[in-house]
Amino acid sequence: MERTLRHSFVFALLFMLTLVCASAQARDLPDFTELVEQAAPGVVNISTTRTVTSGGFSYHGPGGEDIPEIFRRFFGDQLPMPGGGQKREHERKSLGSGFVISEDGYIMTNAHVVKDADEILVRLNDRRELEAELVGADAKTDVALLKVDADSLPTLDIGNSDRLEVGEWVAAIGSPFGFDHSVTAGIVSAINRTIPTDAYVPFIQTDVAINPGNSGGPLFNLDGEVVGINSQIFTRNGGYMGLSFAIPITVAMNVADQLKSDGRVNRGWLGVVIQPVSRDLAESFGLDGPAGALIADLDPEGPAARDGLEAGDVILGVNGQDVDRSSSLPRLIGRVSPGEEVELDVMRDGRQREVTVTVGDWPDAEDGKQASSMTDGSQARLGLTVSSLDEQVLERLGIDGGVAVDSVEPGSVAQEAGIRSGDVLVSVDHQAVSSPKQLMSVIESLGADRAVPVRLYREGRSLYVAMRLKSE
Repeated sequence: MERTLRHSFVFALLFMLTLVCASAQARDLPDFTELVEQAAPGVVNISTTRTVTSGGFSYHGPGGEDIPEIFRRFFGDQLPMPGGGQKREHERKSLGSGFVISEDGYIMTNAHVVKDADEILVRLNDRRELEAELVGADAKTDVALLKVDADSLPTLDIGNSDRLEVGEWVAAIGSPFGFDHSVTAGIVSAINRTIPTDAYVPFIQTDVAINPGNSGGPLFNLDGEVVGINSQIFTRNGGYMGLSFAIPITVAMNVADQLKSDGRVNRGWLGVVIQPVSRDLAESFGLDGPAGALIADLDPEGPAARDGLEAGDVILGVNGQDVDRSSSLPRLIGRVSPGEEVELDVMRDGRQREVTVTVGDWPDAEDGKQASSMTDGSQARLGLTVSSLDEQVLERLGIDGGVAVDSVEPGSVAQEAGIRSGDVLVSVDHQAVSSPKQLMSVIESLGADRAVPVRLYREGRSLYVAMRLKSE
């Protein structure tokens, strides 16, 4: 009996200690209730409407909804259905999020949320719906600035994303699948992430649950400050899979300020085609390790060629900042205002030297009223980025000429034609293409709204795809 009581006492003591430890651990976890209470009024829901013309056969669900995404992946906007055949116009709606950055009605969101919108409606936390004007959009950073006619709006505190650390707690408020003001939380998984189609954005990677409808919404630190704009997810099924990416707020605010003052974004341009430096290349160039951006080709009329850079140069630094990998160079140059000089640390012929270059203006800069293609300027009409191939690569592939497809923008003309990243583009409309500049020349000579044959080299075989060019 005494032993049983002793065991019961020990068990009860251990149970109490477990509860105390669990309670202590719970107290160490962040509490987002105060953050949400203060920040929620400054977060808005954004809905857009645009008119889409479907040619040939078309599909509408019982309620007039668009083609389901699973079918659009295969058929685009024209799904074969019995009884169709005539062109028709219908409205396509989309949802996103945004947040108020000034009391007089300026709102920030993603460029892709409002792209090609005929009407933009902003729903505030108090359920007011206001029509918004698109002040400007920059597709290269996926940032858009809106303006509503209102005063004394609740604003959010803007933080400093440069101070973010991996492992730090963050939270998001947005409208996933249309569910207004949904709150999710997680940690910063990585910083300065590079995504192939977005060379100008050093993304914040988090494990915060983000889904369609969250795009354009704010990412907060524990102080309730906005440190990012939720922009993209990595997914194979259309939903959250543990990887989400946000635009650093320092990048976004710089873009917003330019859109507000000038209606467009000015960013620096060197006029070079770069590639990563592998370990073997580093050794061959006399570098201590794989770092920098290797110049594979230059625009003969660009700033780099004019001021003395050469193909084969490896750019190791910009104004004292190291270029640790090739993806860092576009960001560093993009921050420089056109017309300013930069000091480049360059490795050439086994020796380091300083080269001063006066940075040019990005050649495809627009007035910012609509989002433009997130590609190299010369291939904007197609929605892809290409680079030159050297003789050794051409010989290894067994072809006489072509350009490498580095990235393809989702929803672009190139993607609709079936062109993929990694393809080699050999000819367009039976005209051989051997350089990015020649591709630009061929594309500019072609008319709109007609299909042209494109010959590709993919995975050891040649094939043709049909590409329908659209009006610019």
